[in-house]
Amino acid sequence: MSQNANRGPTVCFLLGLPRSGTTMLAHLLQQHPEITAPPEPWLMLALEAFGRVDHRHPAGTSLIETATSEFLGRIDRAAVSRAFADAAYGAYLSSAGKRIIVDKTPRYWMVLDYLESLYPEAPHILLMRNPYAIAASLKSTWGIPLQAESSRSVSVSSLADLMLRLPDSIASPLADLVLGLPKLAAHRDRRQTMVVQYERLAACPEEEIQRLIAGLGCDPKYTAAASTAQADYLRSSSFGDRKILQRRTVDARSVDAWQVQLGIEEMQTITDLIGVELMIQLGYGEELRHARQAGVVDKGREVTELYRQIFRMWWDLRVNRERAWSNIPANPGKLTPGIRQPIANSCSTPNAAHDAQHLSGTDLDQNQELTSSMAAQLRMALLASEKDRGAQQEAIRDRDAIIEALRGEIVRLEEGRSNHER
Repeated sequence: MSQNANRGPTVCFLLGLPRSGTTMLAHLLQQHPEITAPPEPWLMLALEAFGRVDHRHPAGTSLIETATSEFLGRIDRAAVSRAFADAAYGAYLSSAGKRIIVDKTPRYWMVLDYLESLYPEAPHILLMRNPYAIAASLKSTWGIPLQAESSRSVSVSSLADLMLRLPDSIASPLADLVLGLPKLAAHRDRRQTMVVQYERLAACPEEEIQRLIAGLGCDPKYTAAASTAQADYLRSSSFGDRKILQRRTVDARSVDAWQVQLGIEEMQTITDLIGVELMIQLGYGEELRHARQAGVVDKGREVTELYRQIFRMWWDLRVNRERAWSNIPANPGKLTPGIRQPIANSCSTPNAAHDAQHLSGTDLDQNQELTSSMAAQLRMALLASEKDRGAQQEAIRDRDAIIEALRGEIVRLEEGRSNHER
């Protein structure tokens, strides 16, 4: 067995923002004979959201969430979730023949409290990377825009307008930086958290990996050479950084690549998003000095906090939108099989009108009942549709009102700052 029957499987959570090097670190760790690191399980995110499903689910999203919440409210939900996770992690470990599983899922910053409630004893490895380098990777790998227009600097109002209208696939990586980085930074003080700087990992990979492996209770002498070879298992996964497949060793050139990949306006945007104070706290004062020499200025804590408010609003709008969708019937007015079948038969019979003249009294009564039932269901469907449309329009009006109020506040703050600068 790869686990202790009493304690469950040994789980370690590898935390870090997307594009911060977590795929490389996980791959280096799993070269130890006792450690396995699947590409990205996302298991804790799924368990934390258990019962909340896509609004198109035919059983009815709101019914599923209400029923599961009511059922699990009578028992210890955390214990049940832990039991499921133990079973899943344990089965994976048994299949791999390993003792420790490293769950590397970058967006676990969203559920840090949930991780702590389920696995308070689990070790965490926290990978921190220069925010400028993360932003450069977001730009070069995923095409994430870091400015509204290339011809001018990004103002608070222009970025607010940009991200509020962006699809989630683009806004989410920016939210990782603005909302996720401060949460991960605060997580450094957790007693069982081992912090790794990406820059030091790139410079001294074998030394850093041995330190982490020893921290996991494994013998570091069995650590393989720091190589990114044998990463073919990533080809069959939808997750993980594919760039690792093109390398054989840890590439230290990635540390300073941001200096040529980012323009002044983009560096200014990232500085505003992250904040000078957090950059210094994380140990990236030298990178901040480089940005300042290029022309980046410190606009103050209030600008960074305003950005965070914008992204929190985007986050709340997205959550509220999903909740609004969950209250919409999956198939409003959907006819039951008993109603649908007579319609299909009548359409497939060329002489249906003639045949109806020869129906018995009982058949006519049944047919009238079916027709009345069908008409009633259609009326209900129409009413439900009108109600849903009204609810959606009201939600849109509420959203637009919030956005306009936010823009007004942004304009007021910018005018106040301009007057102060004069």
